[in-house]
This record gives sequence, structure tokens and C-alpha cells, in this order.
Amino acid sequence: MTEPDAGPLTRCGWCEKSALYRAYHDTEWGVPLHDDRRHFEFILLDGAQAGLSWETILKKREAYREAFDGFDPERVARYTASRIAKVLRDPGIVRNRLKVAGAVKNARVFLAVQERHGGFDRYIWGFVGGQPKQNRWRTLKQIPASTPQSEAMSADLRKAGFTFVGPTICYAYMQAAGMVNDHLRSCFRHAEVAALR
Repeated sequence: MTEPDAGPLTRCGWCEKSALYRAYHDTEWGVPLHDDRRHFEFILLDGAQAGLSWETILKKREAYREAFDGFDPERVARYTASRIAKVLRDPGIVRNRLKVAGAVKNARVFLAVQERHGGFDRYIWGFVGGQPKQNRWRTLKQIPASTPQSEAMSADLRKAGFTFVGPTICYAYMQAAGMVNDHLRSCFRHAEVAALR
């Protein structure tokens, strides 16, 4: 006997705009991240997002992967002025000179932070005590744009030399990297993500 259809899944309302957004929400957003290359990817993409929608960046993600050597911080850190000029000609990315130059600068700082702390993952998770913060929001309006933790992260990253790392961008990064679980309580992913570490 087959189980009756449980009906459609309840998701966080922000992801219902497109299939791409839903897939990102269902498989990636909020999952605790512990891989330095992926951390760099998220820092680069969150910096590119500044002033734009995350959906815009998701649509360009593969073009960014191609333009920035698979998000390899060691390669990006070695980009010369001519390589930056080449990246700026790529129609698949946001061709903003400050953001592209910022990505290269951030790669260099990222490597320095890695070396200083024995890995970027160890450093960045220190802002939440090494464990994801489990929020229990009922509505999207309750979710803050920044928190004391994202403000502290922003200040420390800027002190280290990073660019495009304001408190709001840092909080978006924390959400994406699973440092906070901001799936709504009604969302099917809330409990699934809460079980991950």
C-alpha cells in the first residue's frame, strides 16, 4: 500500500520566485559549511551581491566559477591587472571594477587569515562559538538584517583587510554557510538543517 500524498512542501517564502531559488533553499542554504574553498566562494559571491538580489548572483554563479578559476583563492590572489581586465570583459558576471578588484584583494587576505588561524573555517566559526545558532522565526519579518555576531565579524574582516563585508553582507554569509539556521519554523528544512553540525 502506498503512502498518501503529503501535499506540497512548506518553504521559506523568499525562495518561491524560481526553481533555481527553490533548489538552492532546499539543498544548500543554511547547511553548515566547513570547507575553505566554499567559504571563499560564498565571500566572493556575497561581495558581488552587494546592492543586487541573491537570485541575480545565483543565475551568474557558474559564470563566476569559470571567471574566478573555480573559486580557488590561491589562483585569484595572483591575478594581475591584465587578468582583472579580462574578468571585467566577461558578460556572465557583474562587471563592477570595485567588486572584481575586491574579490582579488579578498583572496589575498583570505589566504593570510587561513595561515594565521590554521584555516579559515576555524576562524569564521569562532563568531558563533563553533556551533550553528538555531533560530525559531515564525515570519520572514522577524529575521534581522544583521546581528551583533555579524557586526563583530564585519569589523574583524575589515580590520584584516577584506572589502564588501558590511554587517548585512556578513549576516547573509552566515545564513548561507549555516552558521545560523534562519529557515522558518514552518519550513520543512528547519528541522533537517537543525540536525546538521
